[in-house]
Amino acid sequence: MTGRKPARVLVGQVLSNKMDKTVVVGVTRLVAHPLYGKILRRVTKVKAHDEGNRCQVGDRVKLIASRPISKEKRWRVVQRLESHGKPLHEEVVERA
Repeated sequence: MTGRKPARVLVGQVLSNKMDKTVVVGVTRLVAHPLYGKILRRVTKVKAHDEGNRCQVGDRVKLIASRPISKEKRWRVVQRLESHGKPLHEEVVERA
């Protein structure tokens, strides 16, 4: 028994890839308005490490939580799921 928790996983869309080895990913979540109950869409921006600079704006990516890589980067890109809405069959980049 290892005793380790499974890593947190997020799925989002790449909003920016202008930085070297870094992408900004928008993670969408649905929340109910506290008083009226209407379902609202909220987007959280997170910075993620993209080692190979493979991600393009508009790609859907899978992120995994990691140790702090820089001041704001706490996530790593594990897999590109879609490229501009087209499914990809790419291998997972996970390293143990």
